[in-house]
Amino acid sequence: MEVDEETSVSASLAELSTTVPDGQTAVPATDPIPLQPALPIIPPVIPTPIVPTIAPVPVIPPSIPRPLAPLPPRPPALRPPLAQNGEVKASDSDSDREDAGTLRTVKGSAPAYEISEESRLAKERQERLMQEFLMKRRAAALAVPTNDMAVRARLRRLGEPMTLFGEREMERRDRLRMLMAKLDSEGQLERLMKIHEEEEAAASAALTEGVEDESIQYPFYTEGPKSLLDARVEIAKYSIVRAAMRLQRARRKKDDPDEDLDAEINWALEQAGSLELDCSEIGDDRPLSGCSFSQNGQMLATCSLSGIAKIWSMPQVRKISTLKGHTERTTDVTFSPIHNQLATASADRTARLWNTEGTLLKTYEGHLDRLARIAFHPSGKYLGTTSFDKTWRLWDVETGEELLLQEGHSRSVYGLSFHHDGSLAASCGLDALARVWDLRSGRSILALEGHVKPVLGINFSPNGYHLATGGEDNTCRIWDLRKKKSLYTIPAHGNLVSQVKFEPQEGYFLVTASYDMTAKVWSSKDFKPVKTLSGHEAKVTSLDVVGDGQHVATVSHDRTIKLWSSRSREKEKAMEVD
Repeated sequence: MEVDEETSVSASLAELSTTVPDGQTAVPATDPIPLQPALPIIPPVIPTPIVPTIAPVPVIPPSIPRPLAPLPPRPPALRPPLAQNGEVKASDSDSDREDAGTLRTVKGSAPAYEISEESRLAKERQERLMQEFLMKRRAAALAVPTNDMAVRARLRRLGEPMTLFGEREMERRDRLRMLMAKLDSEGQLERLMKIHEEEEAAASAALTEGVEDESIQYPFYTEGPKSLLDARVEIAKYSIVRAAMRLQRARRKKDDPDEDLDAEINWALEQAGSLELDCSEIGDDRPLSGCSFSQNGQMLATCSLSGIAKIWSMPQVRKISTLKGHTERTTDVTFSPIHNQLATASADRTARLWNTEGTLLKTYEGHLDRLARIAFHPSGKYLGTTSFDKTWRLWDVETGEELLLQEGHSRSVYGLSFHHDGSLAASCGLDALARVWDLRSGRSILALEGHVKPVLGINFSPNGYHLATGGEDNTCRIWDLRKKKSLYTIPAHGNLVSQVKFEPQEGYFLVTASYDMTAKVWSSKDFKPVKTLSGHEAKVTSLDVVGDGQHVATVSHDRTIKLWSSRSREKEKAMEVD
């Protein structure tokens, strides 16, 4: 079309050049001179036909929003609802199909509407959590047996293991609950109902057998031997007399105007405050583990990790005899309160009874682990031992028979002490617990909780109502048996407290030994420190106080025996020499 227009323009120009008016000379068309005036005409002629022809050439692109124009006025309620199975119902009109196709095209073309991997994982996690929540809610609504045997039986009927390694009762019950909820969600109610019917049938059968065997009755306690019953009766008789004497003495001191209790206590504390190192002696080649004064205070017994016990004269601390017989280290030694006999405990799981000449009289065997401490009953007829087999036992001294095997501690039993009346026994152990037992009935009447670490030392006060304990928490606690609680806590030492002992006559002061290489004296009136006995070069493992409170003996891992005496005793000795 453009070529034709250009040809017509050139033809018109040729006509203009050839046509001339009359009276003028014709000029050839090839002559350039007459063409000069026509040159300015060419530029306007060329664009004139091109501009109108280019305007209609571009094609109008299709407008994208045009099909979306009818969408806004359409109410949302008229959109096709979802079917029951989640699929969209078919549309009746062609316009709806076009709109839906357009929407799908737009959504498919826009990457913002695509579900990312994180969103998909989050959705799956949410669905999984929701399923777990529904499962737990369904499990909580199920009735599960509370008896462990019934739980095991139901697990057996469901074809599951009765117990798993390390599984406890509540964990086993929760496992059964979740298993039943799973079966319920899977639609296996018939199986559950069948199992329930089997359990009811078994219970009814057991009930029928129980009615038939109604005449058989089993005791709910462990029956002890006749000798234990006789011992309990004898202990009861002995303790009643001793308690009456103690109460009578306390009333006399309270009612007698001539008795000045405060002055007596202050005098005893003054004597304790004047304790000084009187003698130091090498006790053995190995560290010493225990010591005990005789009833009259004229002999001292010691034991060591070599398995040998020795008897020393007092106050010169000279060796009298050697007790050999244990095959392992000896852990404690104690004198009998009525005879010139002593007992030793050892890691060879035995306790042995000796006389002062070093002759073995009796061996007490029965513990399953090494022994810790040993103590005589105030009557002298019974012997108590503690062991790492979590029990303490009561023995007949004369016959060597085991009268009582007492459990109750969850860990090893370490310390043991008998009440001065003979009615009670107190034990302590590595479970950080102290227990008070009634020997007349065999009951645990008190559980003293307060220590946060193992309790190693325990001792009754002669006043009858105070009990002292010391342990690895570096403290000594005073317990009031009348109030059944801790009366006072003494921050006694910088290391564990290995032994505690009251002054045995009136209990006016208390002595503690510790692994900080010291022993300390405390007032029983206000539990203030009275004296610190320093001199050992290693752990102080045990101590004992003589009957009149004038001497204190300590033994240590430095293999030495140290005797501490009051100044008044030294003055008496000087007067005797004069």
